[in-house]
Amino acid sequence: MRKLWIAGNWKMNMGGREGIELLKEMRNSLSGSKVDVGIAPPFTLIPHASEILADSGILLGAQNMFYEEKGAFTGEISPSFLLDFGVNFVIIGHSERRKIFGEDEELIKKKVKKALDVGLLCILCVGETLEERERGETKEVVKRQVLSALEGLPSLKGLTIAYEPVWAIGTGKVATPEQACEVHAFIRELIKEDIRILYGGSVKPENARGLLEKEEIDGALVGGASLKVSSFSEIVRIAEEVW
Repeated sequence: MRKLWIAGNWKMNMGGREGIELLKEMRNSLSGSKVDVGIAPPFTLIPHASEILADSGILLGAQNMFYEEKGAFTGEISPSFLLDFGVNFVIIGHSERRKIFGEDEELIKKKVKKALDVGLLCILCVGETLEERERGETKEVVKRQVLSALEGLPSLKGLTIAYEPVWAIGTGKVATPEQACEVHAFIRELIKEDIRILYGGSVKPENARGLLEKEEIDGALVGGASLKVSSFSEIVRIAEEVW
């Protein structure tokens, strides 16, 4: 069985002193978990997080990165900057990056390749909008996003895919375990490699068990529930019981 991974995406929250305190609480609560646990705070917290999470077993993540090491790219973050602070993984292609910031398939493909080339674990996010699901286009959309991002990669080592139906992100809605499992199985058949596939989209302690008990679901990419020690720790505890 693939080891479960619970990753918290703090998004644009907890970027200052309150985030430092939250990281300390997370370390105290989650160190030594028997499943993989990761936290992706805002960029401003990464240097602090590197120190706070050192030797805790908690993976440190970044929410985005650019595909070049250095240059005239105002406002961007180089993968080498992340590596300097011990970042373990990076989230690429989140629906908010695609929709709000206009990241297209070509840009996402470059980022995925660069992340894997430099040795970062990469969580590639894919998923359909509500309109696409209602038109019956879920598999078509997911297939396009997955195959485009993986085109030309010599290996999928270090890659994790997160299926995040856009209609379930931050809305309080969640795909049923059966809906999520169907898409996870489709992705696995598509890539034909034994990598982890996480579910993301309003994951909370109340629905985590039903999702994580499904064989095709290898963990969760958690948004709002990762901003509180109590809820995030409970999801991790459930994952430990399931695994």
